[in-house]
Amino acid sequence: MKLATKIIHAGAEPDPSTGAVMTPIYQTSTFVQEAPGQHKGYEYARSQNPTRFALERAFAAIENAQFGLAFSSGVAATDTVIKLLQPGDEVIAASDMYGGTYRLFTKVYEKFGIRFHYVNMQQAENIVPFVNGNTKLVWMETPTNPLMNIADIAAIARITKEHKLLLCVDNTFASPYLQNPLDLGADLVMHSATKYLGGHSDVIQGALMMNDVALRDQLYFLQKSCGAVPGPQDCFLVLRGIKTLHVRMQRHCENGEKVAHYLRNHPKVGKVYWCGFEDHPNYEIAKRQMRGFGGMLSFTLKDESIEAANKVLSSTTVFSLAESLGGVESLINHPASMTHASIPREERLKNGLTDSLIRLSVGIEDIDDLIADLKQAIG
Repeated sequence: MKLATKIIHAGAEPDPSTGAVMTPIYQTSTFVQEAPGQHKGYEYARSQNPTRFALERAFAAIENAQFGLAFSSGVAATDTVIKLLQPGDEVIAASDMYGGTYRLFTKVYEKFGIRFHYVNMQQAENIVPFVNGNTKLVWMETPTNPLMNIADIAAIARITKEHKLLLCVDNTFASPYLQNPLDLGADLVMHSATKYLGGHSDVIQGALMMNDVALRDQLYFLQKSCGAVPGPQDCFLVLRGIKTLHVRMQRHCENGEKVAHYLRNHPKVGKVYWCGFEDHPNYEIAKRQMRGFGGMLSFTLKDESIEAANKVLSSTTVFSLAESLGGVESLINHPASMTHASIPREERLKNGLTDSLIRLSVGIEDIDDLIADLKQAIG
């Protein structure tokens, strides 16, 4: 199937008992067994649920994967990947990444004896000096949150395969519409399905996609044992959201490009971080591994004071000041005090995340209204 057709039909089969086109919400905690151990594939809803299984088939299809797993949140999916490790193991992680991932690594798993090395992955070879006998996993984002840096998935995958390391790519910002890391050599793909996959800011969920059956079984065992499962209503909402992923992403890309160029030409704007600019340091890699540049971007003002940034953040009317991203509505965010507040200030500054940086999730509203809102807010 072509991409748009696959996205609409992924995981969807008519309900065998009624012929319902949409997957039913199986709102049940348990399932009747004919005799002990004799059932119809479902025993207990923490382990199996038909609505969830339909979503997991959809997850696999849209990422060109053999298997998908649905989790209660993106952080829960990340947490389950790290539970594959043991004390003494080491992880190479991107220095520029989502603050919640950094918080999980540093505040939770470091105390269990797992060591993390934070590396600028814009040059793949930067990870090589940190590989040793204890290294088990490379964790990367591309584009990164919120500085829109791009890492070469295929180049990093060649290194991880050479050293027999697991490579997990957080593909939340790009979505499967723009990028498929498994096709480029990754072993695992993680999504905060809360964002573009759900698409309507009404559900919290995470996803993992993979091709290796043994890896899938390990992750499923950990999920079942630790309980990081989504409810059937949430699975239904993400299934519904995926059906319009392609048309939403087309508009996100169109609007994102126009907003990025508007901001770059604004006399009061300092720097705009968007990977679609031809002078972006990683533009050629982005162009090669992505099918578009998305609706996420960040910018600074020439007046770099926090007061100037706060004025803009508090003055928009179409852009809502809020956490999260990837919904149909446009959001404006202050990473230093919101999504990335858990990262120490000196670490943020070292990676280029200044106190005055503003992040935009450009929605699918009329572009003229979005530009007018930014114009009046920036002044």
